Amino acid sequence: MTVSNKGIKNKSGMILAIDVGNSTIVMGCVEGDKVYFEEQVATQGEKTKIEHAMVFKSMIELNGIDPKDIKGAIISSVVPPLTNMIRSATKMITGVEPLVVGQGIKTGLEIDMDDPRTVGADLIVAAVAAADIYGKPAIIIDVGTATTITVVDEKGTYIGGVIMPGVQISQDALVARTAQLPRVSMDAPGRVIGKNTVDSMQSGAIYGNASCIDGMVKRFKKELNLPEETLTVATGGLAGTIIPHCESDIIVDKALLMKGLKIIYDRNILQ
Repeated sequence: MTVSNKGIKNKSGMILAIDVGNSTIVMGCVEGDKVYFEEQVATQGEKTKIEHAMVFKSMIELNGIDPKDIKGAIISSVVPPLTNMIRSATKMITGVEPLVVGQGIKTGLEIDMDDPRTVGADLIVAAVAAADIYGKPAIIIDVGTATTITVVDEKGTYIGGVIMPGVQISQDALVARTAQLPRVSMDAPGRVIGKNTVDSMQSGAIYGNASCIDGMVKRFKKELNLPEETLTVATGGLAGTIIPHCESDIIVDKALLMKGLKIIYDRNILQ
């Protein structure tokens, strides 16, 4: 399937995009349809503003970019206690006041939920990118701390989804709550039916989660009467590990959130 970047404009120059998640902070520089880099660090609430600024500055410069070339910044966050600190650290290294995805920010996406304010900023950003870049309707999967599957209908309305325990969280809980099961790497074994404990656990993690995603995508399409060819796009830290083992036709776009943040930034700055 050909990837289009029609939703991303170039008028705002290079921006710094930051997504603050429960496990990791993902950041990248985006200009036009080019994502110059995407890096991540562990989310650590005990770090100070200066410490965050130093890490961000180092990541930018290690990727060959001068912070002075950054013309704008935007942040999405699902960790409210960290949001203002990340905002201050970003301003410290770029000299610009970043936008924060939330109330009052134009996304271009209608939200049909019981309480739109409770929808995670990352889910909205990913939905914006999927709808604008790949088209509507679209099913969006994020394989991260939690595995989320959401949907945007043919009118461009975010209509909800599901939230499941993430792959790594499930594995951590399994190891913590059992006496004899070891911690295993996220590698796919050669067969589904394991002949030893490690292979059995790896099969459950990889093939089990892939099958779960396949089943949920199928249920989404049935419930919404969507055609089989409805576009499905996946992102998140473990998308590249799990999605290749799905039987559904799913595009992996690791930079989906960075692209979505750029689209939202342009919609608010260029209006």
